Amino acid sequence: QVQLVESGGGLVEPGGSLRLSCAASGSFVGIYNMRWYRQGTGKQRDLVAQIAREGTTNYADSVKGRFTISRDNAKNTVYLQMNSLKPEDTAVYYCNADVRTRDFYNYWGQGTQVTVSS
Repeated sequence: QVQLVESGGGLVEPGGSLRLSCAASGSFVGIYNMRWYRQGTGKQRDLVAQIAREGTTNYADSVKGRFTISRDNAKNTVYLQMNSLKPEDTAVYYCNADVRTRDFYNYWGQGTQVTVSS
């Protein structure tokens, strides 16, 4: 069984920064694309950023220039550095990953709350 565990959420004032982490554990062959999604109250879950195993990244237009996704393959961990945070960034942030065990499966973390408010 594979588990993704997020950490780093919290309350921050507008303009502030937070760094989210997501660590994968369990028995697997490898981790491929890793992603961060977010879901605000009453809204759909949207893709925020994605990073491939070799490091290629993609971002939602709403976070380009403010958020940076990175990963440490040796630690099976993905990060999301969030700068210049805005109230509209408030959401539950979820980690997502394509993991190879006997086959390829997609896994989700439990989510971490990010609240941007003064």
